[in-house]
Amino acid sequence: MKAAVITFPGSNCDRDMQVAFERASGRAPVNVWHKETVLSDGLDIVAVPGGFSFGDYLRCGAIAARAPIMNAVVDFALRGGLVLGVCNGFQILIEAGLLPGALMRNAGLKYVCRPQALRVATHDSVFTAGLGETATYAIAHHDGNYIADPEGLARLAGEDRIAFTYEGNPNGSLNDIAGVLSENRRVLGMMPHPERMNDPALGGTDGAAFFDGLVASLETA
Repeated sequence: MKAAVITFPGSNCDRDMQVAFERASGRAPVNVWHKETVLSDGLDIVAVPGGFSFGDYLRCGAIAARAPIMNAVVDFALRGGLVLGVCNGFQILIEAGLLPGALMRNAGLKYVCRPQALRVATHDSVFTAGLGETATYAIAHHDGNYIADPEGLARLAGEDRIAFTYEGNPNGSLNDIAGVLSENRRVLGMMPHPERMNDPALGGTDGAAFFDGLVASLETA
């Protein structure tokens, strides 16, 4: 599997994402700086990692979504490429128009950082096909409160595009939503960090199962 990881000023999970992909696939990802304008040929997946891109000024992810490389990422997604956005990456993908809804300030108005129990809400995607019914990943966000209008929420539920939900909602997200899929199910945005649960030394290995399952799904697709 050939992956690319985008890095913006303020990214702080790009290295974790690279390590997770390399451990699962045996192949080091391509590191892509935000000022680049093209992606490498032959990519299977592009990852937009967590952090505080551009200091979270304006709105979280709003400036990064207009970085030069994002034109290539959007084009890659529209051509059916796989894109994974985690935490700030989720915010960026929403701002880029690849996923619906919005991510607002946590309902408790505080930053939350802890292991978080999740329910895998659908297995009908390459991202989740190899997972069990539950998982525990790390969360670390101040603006993870997922909202959408009633019609949008109904559509996500009706089309089975809610990927993960929280067990014990940490931020006020409507319908406990922790991650959603695009219409073609090839783009996943999620607030929890599977790459931060990739080794026993990090406090858990449920994230390793996420990347192992993703690699296995791509190899058998």
